[in-house]
Amino acid sequence: MKEKKKGYIPLLLLTVFFTILAILTLMPQASSSRECILGYRAHCTFTPISTLVCFAISGLVCVLRKRLLTY
Repeated sequence: MKEKKKGYIPLLLLTVFFTILAILTLMPQASSSRECILGYRAHCTFTPISTLVCFAISGLVCVLRKRLLTY
């Protein structure tokens, strides 16, 4: 079993956090002020773009966590 360095768990939690944020941006919300680019009232009006940005940050943190903190 590989031993994990200090800081692995916070980066894992950061990956989970950005993944949850990406999913939340896709949720419909009737009280939204405008429709998103996809044509419905989503939680975030920049839905496809913000979702991709959150997934990209999540992936980057995941790759950094894997490469820097495991040996």
